[in-house]
Amino acid sequence: MMLPRRYLPPIPALMALEAVDRLGTASAAADELSLTQGAISRALQALEAQLGVPLIRRERQRLHLTPAATDYVAEVRKALNLLAGASLTLRANPTGGSLNLAILPAFGMHWLAPRLSRFAQGHPEVTVNLSTRLRPFDFAGTAFDAAIHYGRQDWPGVDYLKLMDEEVLAVASLALVPEPLARAAGVLDLPLLQLESRTGDWGRWLSHHGVAGPRPAGMLFDQFATLAQAAIHGLGAALIPTFLIGRELAEGRLVPVHGGPVAALGSYWLVWPKDAPTRAPLVSFRSWLQGEVAAT
Repeated sequence: MMLPRRYLPPIPALMALEAVDRLGTASAAADELSLTQGAISRALQALEAQLGVPLIRRERQRLHLTPAATDYVAEVRKALNLLAGASLTLRANPTGGSLNLAILPAFGMHWLAPRLSRFAQGHPEVTVNLSTRLRPFDFAGTAFDAAIHYGRQDWPGVDYLKLMDEEVLAVASLALVPEPLARAAGVLDLPLLQLESRTGDWGRWLSHHGVAGPRPAGMLFDQFATLAQAAIHGLGAALIPTFLIGRELAEGRLVPVHGGPVAALGSYWLVWPKDAPTRAPLVSFRSWLQGEVAAT
């Protein structure tokens, strides 16, 4: 249900307020928006009158937002960005059918991207737009239709489609580990590398091999791509999902440190907002993914 129109100020007035907040003067906002300074002032006055709340205070030729207006303009900026994103999507695919998907970089590059051409061939009416996100986010504040999530079913307000479980393998360069370690505890004598979002992985790996003790420390990385490169170049031992390093293992750039793959704590999921209207592009994408998962 739409809110009453009195709560929906004109977009030009909101753009003027946002520009003044960012730039600090009416003249700078006028230059950016190709308006006169008087037009900016009138837009702000009309906005204050409509909302019934003071928004601006003037200090030494500069305009400052009141504390309440600062909170308000933060929400306004999100709304303007959503509108701009929707317009960009419409221009990119005027016949409709865009799907905005947030992906994890490593999973997107190694698992999803090689398969997307099959989706494009089967669904030429759908344009898939990909953006990387490393952590869960609030769907309500974005234009995303769905996202790839790693972990458990712990993302509130979404539905899930399981894509695959994960196994990790302890690996290093041949220069660092010329032959597999006889004991799992031997990794504690090596420099360890780990993902900053999975700092408990080495502790779980050691526990799996019967080695008790506190969680070991290690150099942190924010993505598997840089973590793998560090391991290849001898910086330390790393726990990396097996589906990411098949080529590196085959070519000998990485070698197992001790034992085989170990089940990871999480899985990969496609998630989408539970209460959002169902869109045909997402339905097509989910159905295609289910087929890919079954084939895998």
